[in-house]
Amino acid sequence: MLEGAAVQVVERMRQACFDGVRLLSDRQPTGLRVEEHTTGPPAIWLHPDGSGMAWTIVDIGERDWSKLGYQFGHELGHVLANSWQADAKPAPPCQWLEEAMVEAFSLRGLGRLANSWKQTPPFAGDNAFGDVIAKYRENIINGYKSLADSQGLTSDPAAWFAKHRSEIEVPSINPFAQAMSLSILAEYERAPDCIEALGALNRWPGRSGIPVGDYFQKWKGSCAEIHASSRLPNHLSELLGILPGLK
Repeated sequence: MLEGAAVQVVERMRQACFDGVRLLSDRQPTGLRVEEHTTGPPAIWLHPDGSGMAWTIVDIGERDWSKLGYQFGHELGHVLANSWQADAKPAPPCQWLEEAMVEAFSLRGLGRLANSWKQTPPFAGDNAFGDVIAKYRENIINGYKSLADSQGLTSDPAAWFAKHRSEIEVPSINPFAQAMSLSILAEYERAPDCIEALGALNRWPGRSGIPVGDYFQKWKGSCAEIHASSRLPNHLSELLGILPGLK
């Protein structure tokens, strides 16, 4: 790769992801490390050294800028959601929600990256690559639309959650989390201020390992503590038919 090229793409994606988003968490890292590995999935490295650095891992090919932006955006979403410190191990039953939210966060950022690339590319004369990024994003979204339709999410989200709950509450970016990410993406685009609620996630004991009803209650309370909009937890709990105290 050209010297410094990957850093430019990462910085552009960071700017795109945080476009119009207030950073309100009291647990933000002081630094961000992005490391490329040749094996294994993208991840947050939960390093127990007590430092204030968030350590993200990507796995891409040479000059694969679309994939770099996409993978980095997802992991940056986890950092925004306070999932970068050593004790931030993902746990059921609610980790799938965070996965869906940060996947939507990355897709939103990727759309903005494509637009900015077409207007002012980081590399001279490379405007047309913005269309390549946009197509890469479109292909992901189309795949998730097919999942949502086949799972029944599109017609009735609450019934979808009730029917598939045992499969949904797996702590990974599983096909159900992927499908749900599009509903969240639509809310991000409709009301961008709701994204700031990601900074209120995981500020309570138990993090994602508590019952879903408690998870939403803790999240809404955390939004109030850091003065973030509670639009997103309100929207998602209503969408999924989740009532306070639901186990």
